[in-house]
Amino acid sequence: MTDDVVVLRYGHRPGRDDRMTTHVGLTARALGADRVVLPDNAGQSAETIRDITDRFGGPFAVELRDDQRAYARRFEGTVVHLTMYGERVQDVEADVRGDSVDADTPLLVVVGGEKVPFDFYEEADYNVGVTNQPHSEVAGLAVFLDRLFEGAELEREWTDADRVVLPQETGKRVVDPATAAAERDGDDGDAAADDA
Repeated sequence: MTDDVVVLRYGHRPGRDDRMTTHVGLTARALGADRVVLPDNAGQSAETIRDITDRFGGPFAVELRDDQRAYARRFEGTVVHLTMYGERVQDVEADVRGDSVDADTPLLVVVGGEKVPFDFYEEADYNVGVTNQPHSEVAGLAVFLDRLFEGAELEREWTDADRVVLPQETGKRVVDPATAAAERDGDDGDAAADDA
């Protein structure tokens, strides 16, 4: 995977978009992006994303910026704008991957939170739609990233985590990294599981 996949959350209405903006950042982190750029008024979302990264591992960076349009305009790499009006993801995913991940070129994925100015549509290298139907921008971002990385992001290794989720058929189990490593290596270990 490339070292520079950036998700830009355009627009944020405090109080109304807090949860959605946070979920854009968490989805970006979980599904292979290297960082998220949020509007400067989304500090609460930024702190939540940083806290999750501190607890569950990284690397993943969070930036707050007040110059989102200029940032996108100056971005040196491929720019994808996710919009229900764009080309179908299944028709352009190979081209986007070839221009970015396979070419080891930075990729900016723009996810709108409010009405996106038309210049985003004009300046993007790709306007990409997931289903071309109204739906959540978080769902669109998740599908796009999974197709971009062809599922490889699901095998990502996380570093500097305080806790690790151990997959199981039922219930939940969150343990410290040493316990997780011991169990992977076949040793029962004696660290206690955490209910986090």
